[in-house]
Amino acid sequence: MAGTGADPLAHAEQFIWLTARVLEQRRFAHLFLEGSADPVETALSAYRNDDGGYGHGLEPDLRGPVSQPLHTAHALSVLDSIGRCAGTRVERICRYLTDVSTKEGALPALHPSQRGYPAAPFIPVVDDPPAELLATGPVVGLLHRNRVWHAWLFRATDFCWAAVDALEQSHPYEIEAAIAFLDGVPDRARAESAAGRLGQLVREQKLVVLDPQRRAEYPVAPGYAPGEHHFPYHYARTPGSLARRWFSDGELEGSLDHLAAEQQEDGGWPVNWRQWAPGTALEGRPIETLRALQTLRSYGRDLL
Repeated sequence: MAGTGADPLAHAEQFIWLTARVLEQRRFAHLFLEGSADPVETALSAYRNDDGGYGHGLEPDLRGPVSQPLHTAHALSVLDSIGRCAGTRVERICRYLTDVSTKEGALPALHPSQRGYPAAPFIPVVDDPPAELLATGPVVGLLHRNRVWHAWLFRATDFCWAAVDALEQSHPYEIEAAIAFLDGVPDRARAESAAGRLGQLVREQKLVVLDPQRRAEYPVAPGYAPGEHHFPYHYARTPGSLARRWFSDGELEGSLDHLAAEQQEDGGWPVNWRQWAPGTALEGRPIETLRALQTLRSYGRDLL
């Protein structure tokens, strides 16, 4: 076990062992301590349901046992991070995605089966929810990037293209979903063109804090928590993302400096979205800590 001290990774390790769920502990061990991927997949399987989807609070803002698109997208991101986004496990997931898709062939943010179970108040339960880029884009992009081919992807990809092309007034999480789609979709020329337009939109609508020292001057999107800003690294999680082209070296490095400085005294990173229940914040912080560490490492930042 690493000791406490100024070392960001060792400090984060103490936080993970102290507060994280078994899944995030296993993920940390795999990502940063040369641990096997097998225990990650075993821990993830506890959240899987017989319908092929995932539930049981995997995404902390949704509670209860039922499968949901957001839980299942989270599961896919975990499988992607351990190089196991393939085979029968993903075929089962795609069947679930097919079953819960709307008439457009895409995913709602929240399936009405959530009714009766606790959920964040900013994700309302409705009987006939619309398809949303927010839920569909990251899933479609990830599956394409992993060269998964399934009938569900055809209509879902068309939906995402139409949604991205129609974006005018937007908000940061929707832009994150759009760039996740564009980073994985096979038509790279079209993706680059669309990403260029979105980069202009992000800057024009001030959907990104370009100077962390002046963050109070940037607006917060309607419905977001006070101070729930987005920085360049939120959009460009890796140097290979199309969103990396939206920002100068100085803007990107300044945002990474800010991200590194956000590590708290206990070794973890904070959550900045609206906190509506104690357990969701407690479970969310280790997830954000893993994201922060992965982002910093992808840009070559020294964690030791």
